[in-house]
Amino acid sequence: MNSNVELNSKRTQCDYTLEFKLLVVSLVEQGEFTCKQSQMHYGIQGKSTVLVWLRKYGQLDWSKGGCHPDFNKQTPVQKIRFLQKTLHSKERYISSLEEKIKQLDELSGAHCYESLKNDRLLTI
Repeated sequence: MNSNVELNSKRTQCDYTLEFKLLVVSLVEQGEFTCKQSQMHYGIQGKSTVLVWLRKYGQLDWSKGGCHPDFNKQTPVQKIRFLQKTLHSKERYISSLEEKIKQLDELSGAHCYESLKNDRLLTI
């Protein structure tokens, strides 16, 4: 009976060192990762764990919530990194959509991909 209680009370909380927390906070504040990216990259449990660390150890104002500090309070380098990452993310998304359209176009035999591609090039 005692072993049954131990199995049901499995501990899922992780303890992270102060050094690790400061590393993650530094990377997020420098614009290397977003909160969610750092959480996924390092396997950090809990949706708000990184945000709690940012509020506790960070140099920027994280009190308003969300995992993006006030954009106007970021340094120019942080703003550039944030915008570059956002742009890169959008470009990857567009590329994946174009690849899916191309595959569907080939499967259906509609051959619409080239006209869509040309239209996109004209709008850029």
